[in-house]
Amino acid sequence: MEQLDIQAILEFMPHRYPFLLVDRILEFTPGERIVGLKNVTFNEPYFVGHFPNHPIMPGVLIVEAMAQAGGLLLLNDVDKPEDTLVYFMSMDDVKFRKPVVPGDQLIFEVEMLKQRSNTCKVRGVGLVDGERVAEATMMARIVDR
Repeated sequence: MEQLDIQAILEFMPHRYPFLLVDRILEFTPGERIVGLKNVTFNEPYFVGHFPNHPIMPGVLIVEAMAQAGGLLLLNDVDKPEDTLVYFMSMDDVKFRKPVVPGDQLIFEVEMLKQRSNTCKVRGVGLVDGERVAEATMMARIVDR
């Protein structure tokens, strides 16, 4: 298991502000599992409009953050991650269980279900204070930039 800080994440991920949604990797078992963290703050740009006086993290961004953690899991197995992208092909069984609000610390647990060549299937769960707030099964393809 290995932890990655934001500087290490930036070396692997093509995303940048305001769309990089993973702050730290807490656990990492190559080819099997990754646990990522997103600190949700009131300063997030989407809270201006979602929703005024009632800020809730958009569900699509929760799933995107989960997908980014999954992308880090996949990019670890690539020879040149700086020359590679992960495109998500499908998302199934997506569920939102509870709103995510400013001050929450969102933890993503993503596990590899199946990998064949450049295509893989992962299952992700989002947690706040140990409670499940979101989940999804995602398929992705690893492609050259």
